[in-house]
Amino acid sequence: MTRATTYLKRPTGYDAELRSVFRPIFDRIAEGNPQREANREFPHEQVRWLGEAGFGTLRIPAEQGGFGASLEQTFLLLAELGEADANVAHIWRNHLAFVEDRLNAPVSEDNGAWLKRFLAGEFVGGGWTEANNVTLANLLTTVTPENGHWVVNGAKYYATGSLYADWLDVLGRGDDGQLWTALVRADDPGVTLVDDWRGFGQRTTASGSARYDGARAERGNVFPAAERFTYQAHFYQIAMLAVLTGITRAVLRDGTAALKRRSRNYPQGLAELPAADPQLLQVIGELSAEAFAAEAALGQSARSLDRIVAGRLAGSDDHARDLLIDAEVAVTQAQLVIVAAAQRATTRVFDALGASGVSEQLGLDRHWRNARTLASHNPVVYKARILGDWFVNGTDPVSDLASLGRGGQGN
Repeated sequence: MTRATTYLKRPTGYDAELRSVFRPIFDRIAEGNPQREANREFPHEQVRWLGEAGFGTLRIPAEQGGFGASLEQTFLLLAELGEADANVAHIWRNHLAFVEDRLNAPVSEDNGAWLKRFLAGEFVGGGWTEANNVTLANLLTTVTPENGHWVVNGAKYYATGSLYADWLDVLGRGDDGQLWTALVRADDPGVTLVDDWRGFGQRTTASGSARYDGARAERGNVFPAAERFTYQAHFYQIAMLAVLTGITRAVLRDGTAALKRRSRNYPQGLAELPAADPQLLQVIGELSAEAFAAEAALGQSARSLDRIVAGRLAGSDDHARDLLIDAEVAVTQAQLVIVAAAQRATTRVFDALGASGVSEQLGLDRHWRNARTLASHNPVVYKARILGDWFVNGTDPVSDLASLGRGGQGN
């Protein structure tokens, strides 16, 4: 028997077990979501509940102490969490991505230490993107060796999850121009986290600024950025799409409940009670179809990543590029479907509710604000053209951000 070269294993997670562990927590998180959104209350307690239940170990093999979930199971659960609270689901995006990266890494003492940290509940936040039009070509953050460790200097924005994190995953450039990712303790004296995210949606994700002034990273916690897992961009994108899928489901849930509560219909209505009006019922039916389409697209795109993992486990390197292209196409198609579904649903729901639907107490505007914010993270405007160029001309759809010299994480 050959010794495993990475920590990846065939998924063994059971849907019933995953639901029994996490759905009660999702329900608790959903209860306070409207109040937290209205008052911009940060969900530290809710993130902790998930960490204590092992949400951050979904992908770690069961034999290592995790749940052994597939990528499809992981992203469908993330969508359920997004239905409960879109902010909390988004907060987990960077952590889950770094776990996936370490699972793809070679078996070693340092990488094994990371699995132990994940199993102990330690949480990783993000720190890749810089403000003021900085791109990969002119990245200002530095990661340089010094006296047996590494030192990180620079500033980041869109540092999602940073205020909840034990560790920060920071992208920087070395003296020789090479890109590195450094894992820095969030409580390091050289780290300053600032709550200055001013987006009108996803307001409690802690997506503001992080400054690094001589922050220390140990030798075993710095990795070449070029060695990150091959489907990283797809993973980040699907995580975002999972949250959008959850929002679409939440709109169906809240719109249905609000229509049931209405007791007065307009004179033009087709029934005395709004809940019996065929045209208003049609709106809810349309919302259900949007949620169905979003979830179907999410599952299909997630399975394309599971096939990449299966290929790695089988050692079929000859087909690795084909699997990556298949994933790129599936994720891009899913992005077009899910973004459109979320935007239509978060607007269309008001047609079933009348003026009462815009009540601040009801808080339905949070779904539109959150969906619009998430949909703005990555360039959906380019995606249909990229797909068409692939299908018509065979142009490789996989982005090479490093060679382009622009862009950052995401897809």
